[in-house]
Amino acid sequence: MPPDAGARPTLRLSPGQGRRLKAGYPWAFSNEIAMKPEYRALPPGAPVRLDGDDGWRFGTFAFNPHSLIAARLLDRDPDAAIDAAFLRARLDAAASLRARVTDSPFHRLVHAEADRLPGLVIDRYGDVLAVQANTAAMDRLTPDLLGVLGDMFAPRAIVARNDSPVRAHEGLAEQVALLAGGDAGTVVEEGGVAFPVDPLAGQKTGFYFDQRPNRDRLAALAGGARVLDMFCHTGAFALRALAAGAGQALLVDASAPALALAGAAAERNGLASRATLRRGDAFETMAALAAAGERFDIVICDPPAFIRARRDQAAGLRAYGRMTRLAASLVAPGGFLFVASCSHHAAADDFAAAVAGGLHRARREGRILATTGAGPDHPVHPMLPESAYLKAHLIQLF
Repeated sequence: MPPDAGARPTLRLSPGQGRRLKAGYPWAFSNEIAMKPEYRALPPGAPVRLDGDDGWRFGTFAFNPHSLIAARLLDRDPDAAIDAAFLRARLDAAASLRARVTDSPFHRLVHAEADRLPGLVIDRYGDVLAVQANTAAMDRLTPDLLGVLGDMFAPRAIVARNDSPVRAHEGLAEQVALLAGGDAGTVVEEGGVAFPVDPLAGQKTGFYFDQRPNRDRLAALAGGARVLDMFCHTGAFALRALAAGAGQALLVDASAPALALAGAAAERNGLASRATLRRGDAFETMAALAAAGERFDIVICDPPAFIRARRDQAAGLRAYGRMTRLAASLVAPGGFLFVASCSHHAAADDFAAAVAGGLHRARREGRILATTGAGPDHPVHPMLPESAYLKAHLIQLF
């Protein structure tokens, strides 16, 4: 028994609760726990035992008395030690999977509950690691985590990208900082293209690893194509297409810093002569291109989340429909449209309906070639299908 096991609090569910937990669900909500005053005094993220009112022992959970998701599964053993050895075992398993499903040191190394580290995200940029601790438990474990990561990967730098809004739900402050090492600037190599990345300043942790399989698909279609990359960020879709033989690409984003990185990547890879960068609002730009009679063989729309909260669902889905309508009007007959949503609150069926509606309003017919999500380095917990946040469709239009 670990040293803290004897003192570890045991929390109990309210009568009649526990059916989902018995089925394998990894969370218990605050209204499912028979809260006592002493529970609310526990430090956020502390390990607790969680039992049913019928005596069922669910295991060791991270408890946060201030969060709606009050308890998150750490281990099925109610006496498990939650320490550096625990982290090492979880990280070993995560790294082993990535060695099988990726072919480079540029990938998502840890994807929260699916890697049995609730709320922890780690992106690996070769010898630079970006860590995002979105729960109080992972925030408490960060000192141990840094030691384990140092031993396992000997990184040149480790950065904290603790700027996700979900940290506020756990009572955690934002933090973007260098945690270990020196200069965190690095380069991601994908599909023969080198992308400069700044994990401290870029969106998310600096690069969108989740879209890699979709970039592979688009690159395979790109030979001789004229490409439009809307919401291009640092230009990964367009530059991969150019490297695969596309003739020309127009990259559009509202962010000047993102376009600067895209331009630097184009220059670095000898693609600048075929890449045109334009700063502007995506909807206004697409409308202007359509009015000018422009057509492209491939149009890519990978926007930031249009739905950031449940209350935004209706407006966000309308925005996805409008985006699809405008983008479809720019696709040459026989060309390809790729549309994506990273909105956690956009259900797959609702997003598909919004896309179909946009195609109908554009008076375009087509066929779906692929309905996709994130790559296998972004696994999904089987009891948390809603965590499959990325949804995308590749469509050929007639």
